[in-house]
Amino acid sequence: MSTQTTPVLPRTGTVAGGASAVRRVRRALQQVDPDKNLILLILGILTFTPLVVMVFMSGKDQSQWFHQRFSLSLPWHWENYTLAWAQIAPYMKNSFIVTIVSTAGVLALSCIGGFVFARYNFPGKEILWYAILALLMIPSILTLIPTFILVKQLQLLNTLWALILPYISGGQVFGMFLLRSFFASLPEEMFESARMDGAGDMTMLWRLAVPLSSSILGTLAILQVLSSWNDLIWPSVTLQEESVKTLVLGLWQFQGQYYTNWGPLMAGYVLASIPLILMFAFTSRLFGRGLSSGAIKM
Repeated sequence: MSTQTTPVLPRTGTVAGGASAVRRVRRALQQVDPDKNLILLILGILTFTPLVVMVFMSGKDQSQWFHQRFSLSLPWHWENYTLAWAQIAPYMKNSFIVTIVSTAGVLALSCIGGFVFARYNFPGKEILWYAILALLMIPSILTLIPTFILVKQLQLLNTLWALILPYISGGQVFGMFLLRSFFASLPEEMFESARMDGAGDMTMLWRLAVPLSSSILGTLAILQVLSSWNDLIWPSVTLQEESVKTLVLGLWQFQGQYYTNWGPLMAGYVLASIPLILMFAFTSRLFGRGLSSGAIKM
């Protein structure tokens, strides 16, 4: 009596590769040295220590500053924050305007430029694309003098546009590089279906491509906000009038005015850090997804 055996089908390469990858990750996690976790903990503490010390210093008067500089001391002097806010409030408004407008401009132009280079063919496309990529290799400090001459010829000195326009022109290069790779990875069938339904180019961009790239756009927005909010060199070159100075310049001037009274100065640093801390607290997951999807798509 013969028994019929069922042939064993070979596993597909995708399944085998996925199982192999899972086993490699599992072995790597099992081999993690506990000492490395301790090192990471120490590095994390060292990272947050300056922020904690800054908060402690912001509530001190002169006597506490000289005798208990790096520790928490009472009473806490809230008037330091009142004095700091009265000094930096006008500058913070200017920084908000510059940051919001420049970030919106970078996102809009990056989406348009990245979509054109990803989905369309035209003469000289590759040459123009590599010329744009070459701008990423040039340090921004080397373009400081030419940009200043251009802004001066346009009569934009001592205006917020002297910051907004260069921030947009400089930030869109990396944005186009990031979004072009993502848009190029989207399936062409999706755009063909949209064309059959009568969708135009801008409709496909804003209704299809942009919603799918929300995580990458969020990451790009966070990076642009950090760059615009913390910039010191370019505002110090182009802005001289008090009414248009940004927050970083205001803190710099505040430091010169209160160079012996460190409590209000540290309170100003704390107030200037709050918007960025809140932004990252509410967008940290979006930032992580954007980095991951960018790494996968590129």
